[in-house]
Amino acid sequence: MAAATPNPELMAKLAQHRSLGSAPPAEHAWLATHGELRAHPVGHILTPKGQLAEAMHIFFSGTVAIHIDRGAGSHKLFEWRGGDVGGMLPFSRGARAPNDAMVEEPAEMLDLPTGCLPDLVRECPSVTATLVHTMLDRTRHFNAADLRDEKLISLGRLAAGLAHELNNPASAAARSATFLARYLEAAEAAAARVGAARLSAEQLESVNAVRALCFVPLAEPLSAMARADREDALGTWLDDHEADVACAESLAGTGVTLEALDRLAASVTGDALDATLRWISADCQLRALASEIQTSTSRIAELVNSVKGFTYMDRAPSPEPVDVRKGIGDTLTMLGNKVRAKGVEVTTSFADALPKAHAVGAELNQVWMNLLDNALDAVSNGGHVGVIADAAAGQVVVRIVDDGAGIPPDLQGRIFDPFFTTKDVGQGTGLGLDIVRRILQRHNGEVTVESRPGCTEFRVVLPAERPQG
Repeated sequence: MAAATPNPELMAKLAQHRSLGSAPPAEHAWLATHGELRAHPVGHILTPKGQLAEAMHIFFSGTVAIHIDRGAGSHKLFEWRGGDVGGMLPFSRGARAPNDAMVEEPAEMLDLPTGCLPDLVRECPSVTATLVHTMLDRTRHFNAADLRDEKLISLGRLAAGLAHELNNPASAAARSATFLARYLEAAEAAAARVGAARLSAEQLESVNAVRALCFVPLAEPLSAMARADREDALGTWLDDHEADVACAESLAGTGVTLEALDRLAASVTGDALDATLRWISADCQLRALASEIQTSTSRIAELVNSVKGFTYMDRAPSPEPVDVRKGIGDTLTMLGNKVRAKGVEVTTSFADALPKAHAVGAELNQVWMNLLDNALDAVSNGGHVGVIADAAAGQVVVRIVDDGAGIPPDLQGRIFDPFFTTKDVGQGTGLGLDIVRRILQRHNGEVTVESRPGCTEFRVVLPAERPQG
């Protein structure tokens, strides 16, 4: 049976094709006789989301693109124009389309059915070599896009968590600073009245004895009811001695006792006692506010340092000795608001002589962020997440265990696949575990999972930093 004569117009298109034009005419003829020339209008879906491409597409004109939104905003993931080759390629793993591949400009292409690919490899070695390079370039592009999107999503999670973490100490510091000016004015006015009272040395000694109790912390924090009872008792004492009852609120959180106030009242009386108590109250409040500002700003500084440690913002992205304990600690700080919101108990256990890992610190922290964030999502309110790190045979082994519902056995083999997620629509990108796997592969490490109802364990193995010499 005579071979089909290739269409001269199609042969000319193949000869001018940017990617395949340099192939021998005999290979162009093979493509022309085995493929089908097709044209598609704008809006045509070439490959639906979640499906495998049914052909290799040799594009002559037009534009086909895949848009996707992984939580960082919709953007163009990939596009093919005239001169490109897409769809199913020889030696491809057969990844499913992450979203619809849609025609954006009227497109003309030569479609070669996937069943012809084995014959293509045998009959068209030049075209095959070009297609292998095309597939590698496409893989690199997808991997880079996946990593970029996951970094943006991680950055969004980091920013949201940091905003929650910073809000409380920042609000407390701002609130205390506002009250500081008010109590400073009250202290100055009370101090003027005390000065006008011309207290004796003995009276000043009794005043300073009460002031000193302002610096003595209570044995344990008061409950709301206990504090209210203490304020009532102090208020009653102040009222009985014709002093400002409002002072009770400031004195209630200090070590000032009714017995100490009785000793003061035995030495200082009348208007001088009221002035003295106002001054002591304002002084106690000023010191309490200053302490709260110091505590809040220290917490903010601690959070900033955790962010710097988590992101390695002052380090070049190159492998170095990485303290796994610190990385996990910084990650848990970033996730602190989520931990508290769900009432999750998080425990950590690190070997005493845990060696440092040889890794890029910022990338390794992205691994901890994804695994810990997934564990927190998996557990119910009040659940438990445990982190255990140990060393074995020159490796660092980290296990992240949660008591969630577990991963169904039929899905455990797919959780590391790109775009696969067990979360609800809009809650997961299906990239986190794929990124974890790829990062660890680059670090000569690995991640495995074992799961059953009530216990899911992700096990990360990394090469330990070898001692010098």
